[in-house]
Amino acid sequence: MPRKIIITGAAGFVGSNLTSRLLGADHEVIGIDNFSYGSRSNIKAIMGHERFTFMEADLCDPGALKGMEGDTIVHLASQKIPRYTNSYRTIEENNTMTSNAIARSLELGARLVFASTSDVYGKNPSIPFSEESDLVLGPTKVKRWAYAASKIHSEHKLIATGEEKGLKYTILRLFGSYGPNQNMTWWGGPQSVFIGKALRNETIELHGTGQQTRTFTYVEDTIQGFQLCIAKAEAENEIFNVGSDPSTEVTIEGLARLIWKLIRPEDAEPKLTLIPYSTFGGGYEDVLRRVPDISKISKMLGFKPRYGLEEGLRLAIEWQRLQPAP
Repeated sequence: MPRKIIITGAAGFVGSNLTSRLLGADHEVIGIDNFSYGSRSNIKAIMGHERFTFMEADLCDPGALKGMEGDTIVHLASQKIPRYTNSYRTIEENNTMTSNAIARSLELGARLVFASTSDVYGKNPSIPFSEESDLVLGPTKVKRWAYAASKIHSEHKLIATGEEKGLKYTILRLFGSYGPNQNMTWWGGPQSVFIGKALRNETIELHGTGQQTRTFTYVEDTIQGFQLCIAKAEAENEIFNVGSDPSTEVTIEGLARLIWKLIRPEDAEPKLTLIPYSTFGGGYEDVLRRVPDISKISKMLGFKPRYGLEEGLRLAIEWQRLQPAP
């Protein structure tokens, strides 16, 4: 049955891909974005679609969602990890945007589908992470953890509002999404930066030792998770990991080497250099391993990742090769 869906952050990476897929499935979509991270080019192809309405607005404005009607709100708009700035905007704006999304969901009686992050698992050494795993963050003096803390706070707020006021919600913890429309700076993740460096035959900078691992998820698999959570009643008031198969775990150095091989197969060795975390300031810390347990969403909703890492990277490289340099 077609739905009417409001998407915050609709011009962003995940938002633009999700909007396109939902329109293709005959849903009506209302998008909102202030282009702080999103791009007009991401939604250019769908701006004239008969079932797509777009509003340029800042979700921190309590009136931004006023008048928007829908049975589902997908809340993707977010401030990022404060890599180069202080953490004030991350904490304040993520709280404000979530509060405004909750308020409108309650007014409409709509389900709120919230994009959280694998970052919430923090430094928990027990791999893989299940939805019941402990959330282990570093010291509050280390600003890197402000993003994870803001997402944890939002998760608590959704759950508490559900208990207190009957909010219907679904929480998705995303693991390293990448692919077409990804931001090509560090905001988009290491894969996009590494692709850009390899395309230009420049040295790839690895933060820390390069031995930290991630499980990257091609965006089509991420979108599959959102579509299942929107469509299925069983997803209501649940938390799900959305990620690739745990077997695709890769070191950051391994990722760099694979990307270099896919782009520059004639070069025997990639150009790599290590950048100490001390250069970031704020006592920057990183996560040593990040691997999802996806058994819950697989069993409950039928989620099944379709893309391996090399296949997904080839598609991401093909897209990024055609884009102007950031």
